[in-house]
Amino acid sequence: MLNVKLDEGSGIVTLAPDGALSEQDFEYASSVIDPFLEKSGTPKGIIILTETFPGWESFGSLLKHFKFVREHHKKVSHVALVTDSVLGDFVEKIAAHFISAEIKHFPFDELKNAQNWIINP
Repeated sequence: MLNVKLDEGSGIVTLAPDGALSEQDFEYASSVIDPFLEKSGTPKGIIILTETFPGWESFGSLLKHFKFVREHHKKVSHVALVTDSVLGDFVEKIAAHFISAEIKHFPFDELKNAQNWIINP
């Protein structure tokens, strides 16, 4: 399950996976984010909040994740990875070559620092 929280005041979307990601998770995230994009333009940033990365339910879920990123990465200026997973540093370095948003990794207990970085880059 992917919990999606949209704070319209700050323009921050928080994605918090709770278990392996499914194709429906990314459809749900789009259903929350896309109307905000149409109404308000672009969010200030996205926070991916997970202590450890849960993975995907299936190969189809992984492909749906890539499609979600492809459709949204140019609409977001900042992505904060708030995690203790070793993937945090890896994604920060690798994803920067494929997406236009600025990416920064924060330890899981530094959510407030991630929010501040997005609001005041």
